Amino acid sequence: MASFEVIGGRTLHGEIIPQGAKNEALQILCAVLLTSEPVTISNIPNIRDVNKLIELLRDMGVDVEQTAPDTYVFKAEDVNLDYLSSEKFVDQARAIRGSVMILGPMLARYGVAKLPKPGGDKIGRRRLDTHFLAFEKLGAKFTYDANDSFYHLEGKNLKGTYMLLDEASVTGTANIVMAAVLAEGITTIYNAACEPYLQQLCKMLVRMGAKISGIGSNMLIIEGVEKLGGTDHRMLPDMIEIGSFIGLAGMTGSEITIKDAQIRELGLIPDTFRRLGINMEFHGDDIFIPAQDSYAIDTYIDGSILTVSDHTWPGFTPDLLSIALVVATQAKGTVLIHQKMFESRLFFVDKLIDMGAQIILCDPHRATVIGQNKQVPLRGISMTSPDIRAGVALLIAALSAEGRSVIHNIEQIDRGYQNIDGRLNALGAQISRL
Repeated sequence: MASFEVIGGRTLHGEIIPQGAKNEALQILCAVLLTSEPVTISNIPNIRDVNKLIELLRDMGVDVEQTAPDTYVFKAEDVNLDYLSSEKFVDQARAIRGSVMILGPMLARYGVAKLPKPGGDKIGRRRLDTHFLAFEKLGAKFTYDANDSFYHLEGKNLKGTYMLLDEASVTGTANIVMAAVLAEGITTIYNAACEPYLQQLCKMLVRMGAKISGIGSNMLIIEGVEKLGGTDHRMLPDMIEIGSFIGLAGMTGSEITIKDAQIRELGLIPDTFRRLGINMEFHGDDIFIPAQDSYAIDTYIDGSILTVSDHTWPGFTPDLLSIALVVATQAKGTVLIHQKMFESRLFFVDKLIDMGAQIILCDPHRATVIGQNKQVPLRGISMTSPDIRAGVALLIAALSAEGRSVIHNIEQIDRGYQNIDGRLNALGAQISRL
């Protein structure tokens, strides 16, 4: 198990380029299974989860060629369906949660799909009912074997239908869209997720020959086609990494420019950090965060305490609530952090309390943070990263703290952040990989 040693209290300065979007990559990569023609994808992040998914596709029989550090050409001409029954496939699919999104493309193109219960962050219940209920509405037969935790799907002749999703699941919507593009007739998906990454998937599928309308809304209408062709696709920068860098700049009092942030795709992320007191300027598509000695949390118009909570898009993404929480610990003022989606995602706050933060964990979903206005700096400690986003929140806390911190289990951070230590060290951080 690898660790980071962090010497905190250093001010950072310079420019940083966000990596390609992890959550988009997991959808886009699975979509290559929908065609036998070449698909070129660029701005792919070099992170553990994405690399594991590329390895899985290669072992399934997809021809994979890396043409540049961030660019791959995929050709799924001869997918080996027998591989889905191998022990290696079971191990690979269980290692990453993104593997669930091979189900829609495999069902659409081959009429069969199977998958062991996938892995991922332990941040609370992450049910998959939305995926399978929709596949059944398209005409697939679904079975679940509780003995080996395997999902099985069969459906040679999927037919379009109307469906109202029980939740606006991003991965669920992506899976359903990929199944529906080759189904016979028209599929209407209401209460669909509409995150930028889902829009990117839909636009890519349209370039491949799919017929999708309503992109960017919560109602998608898909007219099935007989086959899809190849295309080129470039992924968006990672909005979670951009939000992390904004929080890092505020916490450490640093002057940082985030290059090519695709600001129009960030939703409420900049405004939410502004309400936490962090100043920023937009220079084209670059975000400039000036050095601040202090920052103050906003209140509501009547003076009551601000609540920062997660919402479906275009609301504030749940993946950045951990960052918002750690930023608030050194702000002036008080804020309630409300994590609605996952009941275990706030359990990392005990580490921040050990560092000297003033936090009341109200229940599994809510924490009240009393900011210390940088008058009482956090202190370095030894801690363990429980998941990707909490791991980076703890890294930001360690970079702002006085003294030495050690963060264990940084494989969690590596799952979602490309060479984070090297890129932050280039700005003046002092992070050593042990």
